[in-house]
Amino acid sequence: MLALLYDVHGNLPALEAVLSDAHERGAERYFIGGDVALFGPWPQETTTRLRDLEPATWIRGNGERWTADPGSAPEPVRGATAAARAALGDALVDELAGLPESAPLDDRTRAWHGSPVSDVRSFYPEPGDDEAELLVGVSEPRLVFGHTHLPFARTSAVGAVELVNPGSVGMPFDGDHRAAYALLHRDGTIEQRRVAYDHAAIPAALRERYAGADWIAAPEYRFTHARLESA
Repeated sequence: MLALLYDVHGNLPALEAVLSDAHERGAERYFIGGDVALFGPWPQETTTRLRDLEPATWIRGNGERWTADPGSAPEPVRGATAAARAALGDALVDELAGLPESAPLDDRTRAWHGSPVSDVRSFYPEPGDDEAELLVGVSEPRLVFGHTHLPFARTSAVGAVELVNPGSVGMPFDGDHRAAYALLHRDGTIEQRRVAYDHAAIPAALRERYAGADWIAAPEYRFTHARLESA
């Protein structure tokens, strides 16, 4: 059984809760879908914990790309990328940025961070106007991806591709604070999981580590409300 871990974002307590749940469920392997460190209170500790997992397959997300190349990140994010780079060190940052963009999970499933065309463009619970463009050239019957921090599974509006987002381990955006991940079973089915943990402690830990930093307002809101932004 393969545990699918996306968008941990430096949230070590959420990761530990997910790993405990995955172990209890019988997970034998791990897939790390990108955005492991950026924005969270424990970037180095989270990355180290993930690197201890064996066997594990990794791909990079936009967080790894931005941290290695801050000029490619939106201006409000660059302070966070600098903080993550300082915590991880240049060598590890470059190693993570050099990870592949995608990987096969089984004989019918390929995983990406965002989509086959971009690590910052992805699918949503309801089809978007660009869904056909995001699926151009896709031959696999199932895609697994993250980035939007919204767990769901559905069939694509075009091409009958199965789309699965395991959700975010460390920073959900669906209003549910529980850590989200998924299990790929040996029979090919995917089980989406939610795990409770002490989510209320995360914003305080962020403020304690990065007190006064001008970039923490957005991630603090997201950790606090489990939303991308206010409605």
